[in-house]
Amino acid sequence: MIRAGRRKYAQTSDELAKAMGISIGTFRNKQPYTVEDFPPLISSKGARVKLWDSQQTAAYLAGRPVPAAVDEDDDQDLLDRNEAAAELGVSPKTWDDYKRHPQIAPHLIKVKGVEHCPRGILKTFRTAKSASTDTSPKGRPKGSGDIVPRDEVAARVGVLLDEDPAVTLATVQERLGLSYAAAARALPRLRGERLADLLQAEPDLTPEDAATRLGYPAAVHRTTLSSAATELRVRQVQPYLQRVADVLVGAGLAEQQDVVVQRLAGDALAAAVVLNHAGAQALVWDERYGWRTAVSRRHPIGKDTGTPPEGDGIRYLSTEQQPEAAELLAALTDGRRGSRTPDTIHPAGTTLHG
Repeated sequence: MIRAGRRKYAQTSDELAKAMGISIGTFRNKQPYTVEDFPPLISSKGARVKLWDSQQTAAYLAGRPVPAAVDEDDDQDLLDRNEAAAELGVSPKTWDDYKRHPQIAPHLIKVKGVEHCPRGILKTFRTAKSASTDTSPKGRPKGSGDIVPRDEVAARVGVLLDEDPAVTLATVQERLGLSYAAAARALPRLRGERLADLLQAEPDLTPEDAATRLGYPAAVHRTTLSSAATELRVRQVQPYLQRVADVLVGAGLAEQQDVVVQRLAGDALAAAVVLNHAGAQALVWDERYGWRTAVSRRHPIGKDTGTPPEGDGIRYLSTEQQPEAAELLAALTDGRRGSRTPDTIHPAGTTLHG
């Protein structure tokens, strides 16, 4: 975590490599930060973006005593994704839903491109959640839109699922004022994410046994298992996509960013890496047809979930699902096509079986 008042000292891998006088490639390969007396990370274990305290690393590199880190918690401490999830006693994936809650979202802070939440905000949210009563709107007026803003739906449904794992779609609709379609999207997905958490933590469990342990009714097992299978595919591919983004950052073609995998129609997976490269606004990965350039930074994936034709700024770099990052970098920077517009679609869906 970034201790209170230490935000300005946060240091990325790129910045530390420059301070050490080595390239980022050498830094990643040799990992000089793994030696026993090197200053500790201020990012959590397993964080996608590593951060250090620059005062500590500067002292170490100069051969001076490394200033001791503060070990007393403060409400102004900044916690990253994994730390925030641990503070609330939930999985990082559940935190991704909670962070959209109106009590949390306005207070999120990005440090070196990494989202953090103040400890005090988490404490307030946890207290309010524990003491909450049912004051939410009843029902959805006919002809109206959903009462809960779209970016808050997952967090609100997550709270109901915490209260009752067997909560029904009808109850979600009534308690949150959602349409049937919105409730039917959110509830199975959240159940699937929590099932995926349990299956990863205890791989010897069958999916059906895991669903039963979580308290999910037998009637929703099929949809929950399907959603969990998709979630596990998301988690499997995310590290690869993040490595590609990191290579592009190291080449100066992108800013540091956390890659988010999106589910498209039919449970196909896609993701985007925003670029600062003059030849393209972003790179889009879709498991059905590989990598392509995009013409929009704000909406790089777009609403069309088919195969966009080449031209007008769209160029296919590779139709392989997971080509090496170096291949993509070469195709992007020297203008070579990895392949023509794909005319085959890779299968996207899988189902969990016991």
